[in-house]
Amino acid sequence: MDKAIFKEKFTAKLPADIKQASPQQLHNALGDTVMELFGGSWNESRQEHLSKRRACYLSMEFLVGRAVYNNLLCLGIYHEVEEVFSELGISLADLEVIEDAALGNGGLGRLAACFLDSAATLSLPLDGYGIRYKYGLFKQSIVDGFQREDIDDWTKYGDCWSVRCDEDTVLIEYSGQTVKAVPYDMPVFGCKTKNVGTLRLWQAEPVKEFDFDVFNRQNYLEASKEKIYAEDISRVLYPNDDTNEGKKLRLKQQYFFSCASLTDIIRKHKARFGSCDNLADYVTIQLNDTHPVISIPELIRQLVDNEGFTFEKALETAKKVFNYTNHTIMQEALEKWYCPLVEELLPRIYEIIIMINEALIADLYNLGVEKKKINSMKIIKGDLIHMADMAVYASSHTNGVAEIHTQILKDSVLADWYKIYPERFQNKTNGITQRRWIALCNMELSSLITELLGSDQWVVKLDELKKLAVYADDENILRRFIDIKKAKKVQLAEFIAAKEGVKIDSESIFDIQIKRLHEYKRQLLNAFSILYIYYGIKDGSIKDFTPTTFIFGAKSAPGYKRAKAIIKYINEIGRLVSSDPETKDLIRVVFVSNYNVSYAEKLVAAADISEQISTAGTEASGTGNMKLMLNGAVTLGTYDGANIEIVQEAGEENNYIFGAKVEELEKIVPEYDSRRLFAENDKIRRVVSSLIDGTVSDGGSGDFRELYTSLLDGASWHAPDHYYLLGDLESYVETKLRSNADYGKDRLAFAKKQWLNMCNAGKFSSDRTIADYAENIWNIK
Repeated sequence: MDKAIFKEKFTAKLPADIKQASPQQLHNALGDTVMELFGGSWNESRQEHLSKRRACYLSMEFLVGRAVYNNLLCLGIYHEVEEVFSELGISLADLEVIEDAALGNGGLGRLAACFLDSAATLSLPLDGYGIRYKYGLFKQSIVDGFQREDIDDWTKYGDCWSVRCDEDTVLIEYSGQTVKAVPYDMPVFGCKTKNVGTLRLWQAEPVKEFDFDVFNRQNYLEASKEKIYAEDISRVLYPNDDTNEGKKLRLKQQYFFSCASLTDIIRKHKARFGSCDNLADYVTIQLNDTHPVISIPELIRQLVDNEGFTFEKALETAKKVFNYTNHTIMQEALEKWYCPLVEELLPRIYEIIIMINEALIADLYNLGVEKKKINSMKIIKGDLIHMADMAVYASSHTNGVAEIHTQILKDSVLADWYKIYPERFQNKTNGITQRRWIALCNMELSSLITELLGSDQWVVKLDELKKLAVYADDENILRRFIDIKKAKKVQLAEFIAAKEGVKIDSESIFDIQIKRLHEYKRQLLNAFSILYIYYGIKDGSIKDFTPTTFIFGAKSAPGYKRAKAIIKYINEIGRLVSSDPETKDLIRVVFVSNYNVSYAEKLVAAADISEQISTAGTEASGTGNMKLMLNGAVTLGTYDGANIEIVQEAGEENNYIFGAKVEELEKIVPEYDSRRLFAENDKIRRVVSSLIDGTVSDGGSGDFRELYTSLLDGASWHAPDHYYLLGDLESYVETKLRSNADYGKDRLAFAKKQWLNMCNAGKFSSDRTIADYAENIWNIK
């Protein structure tokens, strides 16, 4: 980049007195300048992608985070832009206030964003398709310990990293409603390459904005009805669906972006070839979980109704085009749509799903499958459409996202399918982009890595970090690593003080659990362990405890009552330990508000201990564990998801593993009695009883009592303590105390464990994952 040209173009977009420009004005001017300077490369890449076989990644969410810093880093102009800002008397750090793009929720969306980053860096023709949510999930605040939700108006000051493309607008037809899908394109800049990927996000808009005649009749709300109903489709991510209207809106969202994306893909293909006869030769589509699986009958509809295909030919094309990534083994998360709802909203799609189901039944009979088994494998069972079954049947490949997860799919969740189509199943262990998750968020550690390796090629070849293992016994290097970790902890402490109004000790251990709030992720187990340790310090059974700050970051779905109760409970535990003179200098609990990508960047760089404590066999992979590992945190976790592979890479001796394994739980669970454990173990009983004995308060909501009951008596839909919190609690506390003692006794030895985790994180680059997809599923180059 010519710095002088950049400076000229940038300043031309700002007011005369640059120092008076707001951060939003600076951001928009910077974004517009970068888009102007690098727009040519983007256009060339678009044409290059369309000229060969390409892959399209369909995902309900893309948690891209704040774009500005990552874009500058990937383009290789971060420090030049920083110099220009400095010369102008302003600071690039002023842009810290810019909102994250609110386009995702948790690991699913962040994974999709990492994949696009890696594909762009590897110069692969992969582009993403999703929804441009106006308000995203929600903006979280913590009020009196409770989660509160508000709109996340991330485009309030504009969106300089997106380009509206009205000429590619698509009409989406539901029964009784037609809306426009208007695309906004976002560039995904590759690192050390001229390749630029594209994330195309669809925004729902009305065909008719406003009915003037109705307005003149003074029926004001009715005059804007079409606009309201249309814009509802892309207003928020995952609207509450505990009513039929909520379910209908979710189905609308899924069909909306699936139909729009497929229409766009077919248009582009026909512009080149004139027909769709060779569509499967040039296009492959990855379905990220079950949300976009409605794309399968939609592609068949378009090929049959618009392109003259027979149903049989369209189905065979769909099987060749689509691939499916499964992200969960939990039945409640494997989507099932109510047949009357689909028939009401999308009657033609429902007809095609019935035809797909009939084709499946015929195929299974021809393969000699017995009738009872066929009935369990049908796509339509009773009055429910099983989307995961349709995805496996009408695609080329199905993949899990960690070795243990894929094995569980083969052994249980999708075992019937694996027996019939074993060649379709693959594992693709998830990964993260090292550009954002260390090169950007931990520049101090990145500088040390580059210095020791002699170049920054590790930014695109993360396996290079393995060479740094030779420094694991070098006291000078480990001291420098400790100093960097301390600097990142100071930075995080200052940020938390400013944002949350809470002071934490940067000299303490930073024990961090950051992930979506769900019962199986067991944030409640973490809270129980803190209370267990608190009581142990109080009664003298736990001595020489190294001061620790326990940091949580999570959002609960707005309608998830138990998850919200767990947030309140964590905050109550925090209040208890910080107000007690005996423990206030030893234990601190902080629940950070509005956890998002930008907050995560600060948290992962500062962490000493990474909490990955889901019940064995429940977490498909996890990617937060990889981000924390890469920045030199040890894993305190179960044998679950990618934790197993982390331990294989970095060594169990350098991590802290506890709890029952999958094969052990298979034997334990049938006979497990949480009430017996509660009755026989005084320490466990004291901790769990805090939910009802007045130790902490749920504000009179009764939510803590419901948590208590779920652990000891269960509910209509699950057995007592179905995520085995009480069963794993003592093993967890013992292992947590061991990690605490190791840190306190020998900081240098603990730093060696941290260093070796970082050195062995190379496998967990999303570059490796995407290269595997490209070669073994997509066949793109």
